[in-house]
Amino acid sequence: MATPPLSLALFDCDGTLVDSQYAIIAAIEAAWRSEGLSPPTAGQVRRVVGLALEQSVAVLAAKVSPVKRARLVQAYREAFFAQRHTLADTSPLFPGIVAALDTLDRQGILLGIATGKSRRGLDAVLEQHGLTGRFVTLQTPDCAPGKPDPGMVLLAGAETGVDPANIAVIGDTVYDIRMARAAAAGAIGVTWGYHEPEELKAAGADCVVARVTEVPAAVTSLVYGGRDKALALTA
Repeated sequence: MATPPLSLALFDCDGTLVDSQYAIIAAIEAAWRSEGLSPPTAGQVRRVVGLALEQSVAVLAAKVSPVKRARLVQAYREAFFAQRHTLADTSPLFPGIVAALDTLDRQGILLGIATGKSRRGLDAVLEQHGLTGRFVTLQTPDCAPGKPDPGMVLLAGAETGVDPANIAVIGDTVYDIRMARAAAAGAIGVTWGYHEPEELKAAGADCVVARVTEVPAAVTSLVYGGRDKALALTA
């Protein structure tokens, strides 16, 4: 029997592994108020989750001067890390995530993360949830362009020795799906995050899953069986 190719499940963080919208919205509100601005709505914030912080601020504060946007970025970072002692409460893991990671681990599939968070922010969340060391590659905008640029996927592949064809990106936003497509990697959309299933399909997701328990089978079907098998599994 042929040995399966080396494969990588590359997870988004916010909206896929952790429900971080409350921490993000609170930090955005604090940053905007520090500059005397009316904060964006929760819905507006959820739309930019997944982008690098600078990109998110540029979208949410498009009419604000570059100098003030830079101050908003710094104020957000300060506000987010002021929450570091409560991150496990304000950014809880979605139920079933650890079990899904365990299943993929047992199947010999490497685990990684590609996120719009800074490395400092990602490390804080992983530490809070006891996940430090679970992932063999951690990609952030500190080392590559933010989503939907393919850079983080390509770097993850280079670090792990996995061909993009054997990488499955798992994420809840169109930015994740577009990043995967641009890197010629597989793309699995999840419905428990911040973008609608129809948007994920339109962006080019190979399949969209509604339950965390479906993720391991979707990953193995995609990286070992190809797009048609993954589509059939979650149709």
